Amino acid sequence: MSKRLQVILSDEEMTEVRASARREQMSVAEWVRRALRSARDAQPRSDAARKLAAIRHAASHSFPTADIETMLEEIETGYHSR
Repeated sequence: MSKRLQVILSDEEMTEVRASARREQMSVAEWVRRALRSARDAQPRSDAARKLAAIRHAASHSFPTADIETMLEEIETGYHSR
């Protein structure tokens, strides 16, 4: 279901929006929908505290590892041993 959104703009802002929509060869409504989608997509999907908790949890593990050259060499050796 669609919902209507009313936004009050100054005459100057509305003129700028109309000009932008005209340049993009689209209606003002479509231009505004795209601008809103773009602004929404620029927002982080998750809060910073949750991301930091995931990083801290991952960093708490102690898995065996090696420097990148050694790991790549081991991978290549595995490919050739088949």
